[in-house]
Amino acid sequence: MKKLLAVGICIIVLFLTVTAVGIVNYGKTDHKAQADVAIVLGAGATDDAVSPVFRERINHGIWLYENGFVDFLIFTGGVGEGNTKSDSLVAKEYALLQDVPADVILIEEKSTITEENLAYTKEIMDENSFKTAIIVSDPLHMKRAMLMAKDYGIDGYSSPTPTSMYQSLRTKIPFLIREEFFYIGYCFVRMFR
Repeated sequence: MKKLLAVGICIIVLFLTVTAVGIVNYGKTDHKAQADVAIVLGAGATDDAVSPVFRERINHGIWLYENGFVDFLIFTGGVGEGNTKSDSLVAKEYALLQDVPADVILIEEKSTITEENLAYTKEIMDENSFKTAIIVSDPLHMKRAMLMAKDYGIDGYSSPTPTSMYQSLRTKIPFLIREEFFYIGYCFVRMFR
């Protein structure tokens, strides 16, 4: 019985290690290519400012636009607790201050989680006849985000922000543990859809 338990623990540890390595390695590569739009996944805001994490994602989306990879930007995120403005509207206001033209910015204001970001953004893509998208988020978030994008029928390319706020081990490890939990959970749930 003890041997069986030890084997079981070893299998679980190996599975978690392989999954974590896969998440880390996926986020190290930028697969950006010419696309119709960049989808910038939300990461929180107040009514006055985007969070530092969201700011770096937005900055990368702006860079993609300014360097000709996309013609449009979609910022995602609904109204957070205690706010009166959606995260995506605050992101748009930030981008306008960076001289991004208002007519190239669309916002998705209903979502509260990554899966909703992508589900509602797919509706916006369809309404605007966008066929391809670059998905922008933090490196450790990219594997799960791209799997969800695929599940929602988004023909997407991964482009993690190179200026992620998660740089030190102290910030990366908790994010990786959280991301691994949500990635495994999503993989499990999608088997039953």
